[in-house]
Amino acid sequence: MDTNWSAPSPLEYFAMLVQSDDELPLLEAAASLAQDEEPALDLQQVLGDLDRLERRLKRRMKVESSALERLHLLGQFFFSELGFSGNVNDYYNADNSYLHVVLNKRRGIPITLGVLWLELARSLELKSSGVNFPGHFLVQTDIGMGRVVIDPFTGQSLSERDLVARLEAWSEQRMIASRDEGTLLAGYLSPATPREILARMLRNLQAIHRTEAHWELLVAVQDRMITLLPRAWAEYRERALALAELGERQRARADLSRYLSHVGDADDRGAMLELLEDLGGWVQ
Repeated sequence: MDTNWSAPSPLEYFAMLVQSDDELPLLEAAASLAQDEEPALDLQQVLGDLDRLERRLKRRMKVESSALERLHLLGQFFFSELGFSGNVNDYYNADNSYLHVVLNKRRGIPITLGVLWLELARSLELKSSGVNFPGHFLVQTDIGMGRVVIDPFTGQSLSERDLVARLEAWSEQRMIASRDEGTLLAGYLSPATPREILARMLRNLQAIHRTEAHWELLVAVQDRMITLLPRAWAEYRERALALAELGERQRARADLSRYLSHVGDADDRGAMLELLEDLGGWVQ
């Protein structure tokens, strides 16, 4: 009997990593996003590089140290010694979304820096989580007497006043009416799940590839997004639009048909129906 021992494709491997929320390996899944541009990327090398940083950091932790002391140790190690910081000069470069590049260059965007910071925090047994704060990914740590919220882009510890100011600025930009600040802020500081963090990383890449008209890469990102969130129907529309740009009419029709069959009252229904007809009509 013939046995197929071929290695899984990058997308198949990603699907295996994210098939269950139980112990979803955020670091490995996040690192694997770069395989759309670098299929031969050695993920075990990336994980090994971070593991070596974890061992260096853990050797400095005193057994009796408090959560606040361990948090301070992590900040000194991550931002001061290793020199991780935000890539202010080339923020919208896709490389900032690829963990192996961020590990090498020590520059990234809030969410990739945050994912690396969270992994190191875990090695110090800190109760830390990511925060899908509007406009800017944050990290937070429970220190017993309260929580410390940190901007991984700058290393700044953010007070409640800082957070409210950021939320107000974000609301004003989008002309959203402000509500009770305390209630609103508490909701936005809820811990993000690994699946939510990965979706935010993919949306960053989605925006970059769409802006730069990199349609093949955008399709690859949408393949991952749909694998991650199979009932996020708008993502099928986004993949259909990219496929249409590539001239892949049949696949675009299938995605648009699925989108329209699940979102009957979508604001863009008329426009998408017209596009679907231009592509050849519904796929049953």
